Amino acid sequence: MILWTIQTKQAWKVAQKRGYLVGDVAYVWEDFISPYLWMMDQMKKRINSDTVEYPVWLWVKRPDLRCSGHLERGTQGILLEVELNPEKILISDFDAWHIVLLDAFLALDEEEDRLYEQSLVSMTKEQSWERIFDYQSLKQHEYWNTTEPHLQAVTGKIELAQIKSSKEFLAR
Repeated sequence: MILWTIQTKQAWKVAQKRGYLVGDVAYVWEDFISPYLWMMDQMKKRINSDTVEYPVWLWVKRPDLRCSGHLERGTQGILLEVELNPEKILISDFDAWHIVLLDAFLALDEEEDRLYEQSLVSMTKEQSWERIFDYQSLKQHEYWNTTEPHLQAVTGKIELAQIKSSKEFLAR
């Protein structure tokens, strides 16, 4: 499966020396450590990942580098096109992932949100997060009914041989 990852030029240099690309906790905001650890647990459960590294984040569709938000403005970046075994990636909804980052309950609609606030929902907050992986179902509900989900993926390690192309850019 063809996917894309955006890395800083520095991270790419480190990967070239090391021979592979992995996530690095040093680049994870402190408030996001817990959600990242949750995602790593999901990788172990859902794709039998034995990785101990932080995940490498990927896009299912090639990102538009003319848009801002990929890296901090002015940062030299690299867009890497990679080919990975679909069994080694975990795909999720990018927008729903932000609910996990916010440590909130992932409600499907206003009614469920209200019921959760009143402690009348049987699932836990963490169980609701697992909905990020059911992006086809998510889009059928009030809060998530976009025409096309914005999909992201994670994997544990990308070998240099799996990188098909690279494109340098300056983040906007």
